[in-house]
Amino acid sequence: MSFDVPAEAYDRYMGRYSSQLSAQMADLAGVRAGQRVIDVGCGPGALTRELVARLGVGAVAAVDPSQQFVTAARERNPGVDVRLASAEDLPFADGTFDAAIAQLVVHFMADPIVGLTEMRRVVKDGGVLAACVWDHSSSQGPLSLFWTGAHQIEADVADESELPGAREGHLAELFAAAGLREVMSSVVTASVEHASFDAWWEPFTFGVGPAGSFLASLEADRQAELREACRALVHEEPFMVRALAWAARGLV
Repeated sequence: MSFDVPAEAYDRYMGRYSSQLSAQMADLAGVRAGQRVIDVGCGPGALTRELVARLGVGAVAAVDPSQQFVTAARERNPGVDVRLASAEDLPFADGTFDAAIAQLVVHFMADPIVGLTEMRRVVKDGGVLAACVWDHSSSQGPLSLFWTGAHQIEADVADESELPGAREGHLAELFAAAGLREVMSSVVTASVEHASFDAWWEPFTFGVGPAGSFLASLEADRQAELREACRALVHEEPFMVRALAWAARGLV
């Protein structure tokens, strides 16, 4: 699995969904003027941009383990303190921020409890942690169509349904295990209209994330088989993909 890809590839693959979550996640975290907030696993900077719009450049920090994403986030959000780092090892002092938000990141942390605990460390007492993960455990995720087709050609393929936080209630369980208080569950949503099947399919060929990596691992004939399995699931064009993400909020 790789996220070491150009920001533009991520934008076309997942960014068109994730950008719709940013305002919802900022609202869930209660972000307001006068606060300082960190975007953990910022990617190319969609949530970072929302936070800057609410708080100003000097009140926002961001980290990501992908150098290409860090570079893009810096370019797209000039003046923001964007650093190359993982959630499990944040380069900030204890209690630096009023809130920490991880948008579509927890399921890719090497150790989610360690990552959430580290996020808790850099937030001051009484501050907020918020996170969300796509619902990959049912047909409500943005990649459900792809993985349904994948299971038709390879029944035991390792999809994303078992990733941390991808099922209802699990993200809140992780928050509690990381020592957060007053944990509550919520949902955030996004909808993207795809002009055609081909427009929907192309971003999967960029090799982004588990789905892109799985496609890249297949021989050409199997890639074509998967493509046709997915095409058969699309009954009209254009078509809409409505996606749900499980979200959680907790206090330090």
